[in-house]
Amino acid sequence: MRRFVGVALLLVFPACMLHAQTRTASPDQAVGTARALWQQLSGYVTQSAEDMPEAKYSFRPTPEVRSFGELIAHVAGSQYMFCAAATGDSARAEDDIEKKKLTNKEDLVAAMRASNDYCGRAYHQTDVASTGKVKLFGQDQTRLYVLMINATHDAEHYGNLVTYLRLNGMVPPSSKKQP
Repeated sequence: MRRFVGVALLLVFPACMLHAQTRTASPDQAVGTARALWQQLSGYVTQSAEDMPEAKYSFRPTPEVRSFGELIAHVAGSQYMFCAAATGDSARAEDDIEKKKLTNKEDLVAAMRASNDYCGRAYHQTDVASTGKVKLFGQDQTRLYVLMINATHDAEHYGNLVTYLRLNGMVPPSSKKQP
């Protein structure tokens, strides 16, 4: 996991800095950049959950991997875990939603939306607040680091969801024509 996190940050951080340079400077530019990235990625995950027909929520490409619905539950639960850490709230287990064994589309889309709402607060803290130290996986990290890991984690699993959608003849949200 640490190796993945390091590689992910090497990939995501330059993109965030480039994005930050193209925006008007603001006092909370770092968190604002992380927020923009997270909003796009969590939006893609949520849209994927909305687009997939309920009958396909049990689809899994191979027996060893999570089903589509289980992936949505995992992302929603993980967002609660990361965003609780980023705000200093009481710790939440990343598998809380998966353990509920939600299987229907309506409940899973609602869980994903609720986790987005919860995380919205974390992504609206100031840059100064985001320098505060919190524990993540037993290590001291900044709140901004935790926000970036959450966005990176969403990206990792959106990549899984893209495969699931494509295997079912669907176009993923990031590949759809924008109006």
